[in-house]
Amino acid sequence: MKYRVIGNTGLEASVLGFGCMRLPIEGEDASKIKKDEAIEMIRYALDNGINYIDTAYPYHGGESERVVGEALKDGYREKAILITKSPGWMIKTQADFHKYLDEQLDKLGTDHLDIYLLHALNKNTWATYKEIDVFSAIEEAKAKGKIKHIGFSFHDEFEVFEEIINAYHWELCMLQLNFMDMGEQAGLRGLKLAEEKGIPVIVMEPLKGGMLANPSEEVSNIWDTYPEKRSAVEWALRYVSNFENVKVVLSGMSSLEQMKNSIGLSDRLTVGNLDERALEVVEQVKQAYQARIQVPCTDCKYCVPCPQGVQIPRAFAFYNRAHIFNQIEAIKGQYNSQIPAEAKAGQCVACGLCEPKCPQKIQIIDSLKRVALAFE
Repeated sequence: MKYRVIGNTGLEASVLGFGCMRLPIEGEDASKIKKDEAIEMIRYALDNGINYIDTAYPYHGGESERVVGEALKDGYREKAILITKSPGWMIKTQADFHKYLDEQLDKLGTDHLDIYLLHALNKNTWATYKEIDVFSAIEEAKAKGKIKHIGFSFHDEFEVFEEIINAYHWELCMLQLNFMDMGEQAGLRGLKLAEEKGIPVIVMEPLKGGMLANPSEEVSNIWDTYPEKRSAVEWALRYVSNFENVKVVLSGMSSLEQMKNSIGLSDRLTVGNLDERALEVVEQVKQAYQARIQVPCTDCKYCVPCPQGVQIPRAFAFYNRAHIFNQIEAIKGQYNSQIPAEAKAGQCVACGLCEPKCPQKIQIIDSLKRVALAFE
């Protein structure tokens, strides 16, 4: 396992971090975590070099923090750099900030967080945080020892990122980066600005919600033009770890097998690991993908639950998969057999509640119409 120091925090973190938002579950209910399997995964990670454990208040319907807390018993808390996030969309006062922080500490079974992030900052949540002077609340929590280091995760346009990163002495930030998204949200410009300001970056969605992990035959053939054979996962993780100011690459692994595979390649996640020819291959793959992806959904699930019960991210996943793999009829059959009638895209009534919550700014209503037209 390779390690990098997270800027002025002095924390020596594994370059591969474990994001606990896609833990194994029972059926389709994300809140029903297979607890024993999840705990085994978290402890296996900590026993095999991963020390950066990331969770958040809404993950798995609020159950991720609780399961992580159980996994960190029996001496495992001391092995972990523990991170969770303040749910800004639920916070209206400083009292709310402290209330949710204390609730999270209780669920995690700890008296302090190594890193606390303001979660998924965008223009609206940032405005609320400024209005309540969240910075004095942060300083109070740090003075009490509840938070060791403070940062933010981000989902909005670069201009909003620029304002936020210049507003406070942040110790780190988390950005969505992968070889498909370098021009989206904060993107490469945000990565460079953070580096200029001496603020280290943690990367989320390096596999774009898993979409880059299982390439089509066309994409696989492009990867195979490189002399050294590498999996699609390795290519994606190598790409983001190639940047010096990226200190941790989070992977939302869902099985012990995925974790073992990722740990097995983690020693290759070094700065400058991609040569000129490799970068050319990545660009060719990017162009191939861009020609096929229909809806840029990362399965973050911020848009659900839908009042009508529509399984929005699942519908988009089937739709994208159908186009990426050019198997419309086969995926149509999977869609209709695996998504109940009452949860299909066609049940959308265009209420509009989902769209403001989407970090990717997807036109969800129109996209669901396209899914329904193709599959229903």
